[in-house]
Amino acid sequence: MIASPRAAAPALERMFDLPPSEADERLEVEGQALPEWLDGTCYFNGPARYRRGDLAYRHWLDGDGAVSSLRITRGERPRFRRRFVQSTKLRDEEAAGRALFRTFGTAFDGDRLRRGLGLESPVNVSVVPFAGHLLAFGEQGLPWALDPDTLETRGEHTFNGRLNAVSPLSAHPSIDPESGEMFNFGISYAARRPLVNLYRFTPDGELAGRRRIPLPYPCSMHDFGLSRRWATFYVNPHLLDVTGIIESGQCVMDSLSWQPDLGSRLLVVDRESGEIALDVALELPRACLHHIHSFEADGLLYVDLLELDEPVYGQYQPLPDLYRSVAPGRPVRWVVDPEKGAWIERRTLPYDAAPDFPAVDVRIVDGDYDDFWMLGISATGRSGRKFFDQLVHLRWSDESIDLWQAPAGRLLASEPIFAGQPGRPGRGLVVCHELDLGAGDASQGGGLSSSFLVFDAQNIAAGPITHLPLSTAIPACFHAGWAPA
Repeated sequence: MIASPRAAAPALERMFDLPPSEADERLEVEGQALPEWLDGTCYFNGPARYRRGDLAYRHWLDGDGAVSSLRITRGERPRFRRRFVQSTKLRDEEAAGRALFRTFGTAFDGDRLRRGLGLESPVNVSVVPFAGHLLAFGEQGLPWALDPDTLETRGEHTFNGRLNAVSPLSAHPSIDPESGEMFNFGISYAARRPLVNLYRFTPDGELAGRRRIPLPYPCSMHDFGLSRRWATFYVNPHLLDVTGIIESGQCVMDSLSWQPDLGSRLLVVDRESGEIALDVALELPRACLHHIHSFEADGLLYVDLLELDEPVYGQYQPLPDLYRSVAPGRPVRWVVDPEKGAWIERRTLPYDAAPDFPAVDVRIVDGDYDDFWMLGISATGRSGRKFFDQLVHLRWSDESIDLWQAPAGRLLASEPIFAGQPGRPGRGLVVCHELDLGAGDASQGGGLSSSFLVFDAQNIAAGPITHLPLSTAIPACFHAGWAPA
């Protein structure tokens, strides 16, 4: 394990006590000036309200979503905006002055489901610019459309009425960098006929196709891989019993079960037809939350992902005791031959400190891709609450590890964003939200502080070259991305 253990976040509860806030401010630039070529917007999404009336949520995925933007324009101070997504859940609960809807990890007497079938989404996981909108996604349900500049909520996005409130859709869309199309998937959890639905949307936002692919069991799946021809799914035996949600009043977390005896599988399908090219049992029953990148070369498919010894959702509760017994994970490359229906090689990189939230240079489509960036937890293997405190840059070509360890008491609190320098694949900057837990009265925001850290993407170990401090601390975000101007 590559790690330099530090204090394991004893003050983590302070993050969940931050008062809900929105923002619109210009930021000071401390350290090196931002380069002239850096012109665009960083977008972030994450849960930012963990209490509603007398109810305190139990799970990190429960909080109402707030989308942030960091707009960087040549010759101007960076502009930071933050707005809560005005979802059905947020609006109805604001009006009622109390919690109404069951969440991913919290059930309570009298709670509601959407149409009696699923959760009312807090829209708190990811955010993607697409077809003139900024689409904010939750772990379930349709995305919500926002104004890409002001972040004002436009409304629930149905793709011109082609999808509805119960259409299964994940929080992990993938934009094809060549065609501009968006692909996404969603799981149908029917016990007798579980399916993965693969969606394709044209660049102007029209639904172009939906393929239904059978699954061996109704499993939780958060992400997928996309290459020029193939869509890849890591099918792991983390099963969801929807009857527990619909009939027994359980939250999603209590309806999930890890059943390793069923084994894990790699499923590769033709992204046009939905036909299965490869469905192979893997050597060990492991889990996968996030893919890194997929590409094709010389007739082979390379599927890079973060493989975990155990599912991680159970480490998101009870708040604030996150990652108390988090298991190791590692970057893994699966090399497969879809035409022959066989896998050829499984390769791992030597970092296992619970890696998560990988980022790549999305401009690189095929084999020239080498670098990726992610977060890690230095205290992996130790008991007690902990959080991400390492920013890690790895290369497949030489297995090198370029790592920055955050000082004690400071957390890396968002997916890292790679902002590419024009004309230089793999070269650019990495931006990440840092939360300093500090001291003082967290209920008033006292002592806590947030900054955006900017790193040279090829020299992470040197530490941040630029700091962009915020006037008010914000909680950790989940997914983030860069949109060039």
